[in-house]
Amino acid sequence: MNHSSKAGLLLRLVAVTALSLLASSLAFAQSTYTKTRYPVVLVHGLLGFDSILGVYDYWYGVPSDLRSGGARVYIPNVSSSNYSEVRGEQLIRDLDGLRAVYGHSKFNLVGHSHGGPTIRYVASVRPDLVASITSVGSPHKGSKVADGLNAALPPSSPLRPLVVGFVEALSVFIEVLSGDDDPQDALGALASLSTPGSNAFNTRHPQGIPTTSCGSGASVVNGVRYYSWGGTSVLTNIFDASDGMLGASSLFFGFEQNDGLVGKCSSHLGVVLRDDYGWNHLDEVNQILGLRGLFSSNPVSVIRSHANRLKTAGL
Repeated sequence: MNHSSKAGLLLRLVAVTALSLLASSLAFAQSTYTKTRYPVVLVHGLLGFDSILGVYDYWYGVPSDLRSGGARVYIPNVSSSNYSEVRGEQLIRDLDGLRAVYGHSKFNLVGHSHGGPTIRYVASVRPDLVASITSVGSPHKGSKVADGLNAALPPSSPLRPLVVGFVEALSVFIEVLSGDDDPQDALGALASLSTPGSNAFNTRHPQGIPTTSCGSGASVVNGVRYYSWGGTSVLTNIFDASDGMLGASSLFFGFEQNDGLVGKCSSHLGVVLRDDYGWNHLDEVNQILGLRGLFSSNPVSVIRSHANRLKTAGL
């Protein structure tokens, strides 16, 4: 073998080795992309669940994707409908349990819809448990849908007990399917999600709440980081059966941008990462079955990127 051939062989070996190292490096980066310091806890909203019969996740496709990148993920199940404080105490119960069993010191809490005020309550009364709060499409200043229902169904209305009974029965049914038995209180949920109820809650637990009508809030309070994002589309996929319901509920907002249940500015908390994703309220957690607008962002990828953001921040 002449000198030229030996040099060519050496270059090929170097190139193959470099490519192999690059592939290994990329594979390792992907396997640790979401490996946060503290576990990620995904908290459901109103009429939500962890999973139905253990096979259908509320956070559709999210837990497995986060775990594939190295994250430790927990999905607690709190009351499908109840006061924010009651749900928050249930979450504290679960977090204390996880801390006792696995030795975790803190958690990155991610809450959708009513899950937002729920995790805020935990950060307010037990900041020792919380590394970060991330709110997804949550009504921090109330929902006009809740206000509209309160106006349409005053205490004197004969329909009010029927509607309340139906919602509570549905909540109990969801709890049974998800293997839990937490108490339900539809009126408590309605009170918490209304504008007056939210304002009162914010007075007691102001951390991260914007001081202006549509601004950002404090990024860090009591050592806890605060983030939020939300959507402003309603009818996003013709094959999604939930779009019709959200289209109807969006009428309560008039000309205000909303996701069908939550107004754009009401979703603001802490660092507002984005408030105008092309999602409706259920698209935000990749429901139903991942159906969403054709050109909209992938909510699973958005949450995955956020986990990497938390990792980079040392959380």
